Amino acid sequence: MTVEGLIIWIIVGLIAGWLAGQIVKGGGFGLVGDLVVGLVGGIIGGWLLPTLGLSLGGGIIGEIITSLIGAIILLLILRLIKRA
Repeated sequence: MTVEGLIIWIIVGLIAGWLAGQIVKGGGFGLVGDLVVGLVGGIIGGWLLPTLGLSLGGGIIGEIITSLIGAIILLLILRLIKRA
């Protein structure tokens, strides 16, 4: 992975984590936590969507939406675990 690719991955993770924190109220974990949630959400979304046969196309917008979906799923799971 190049340095530019790593920077883009981090930026996509930040955006997706922040957006997921806004959508799932009370689910944000601060800047670093949202970055981690966005990055892990990208992994979850990148695995889950193709498994379901869904494709959002290429490009940065598709990557952000994929990461956002995964981050929302992760935040909902974390919220369920937190309540238990």
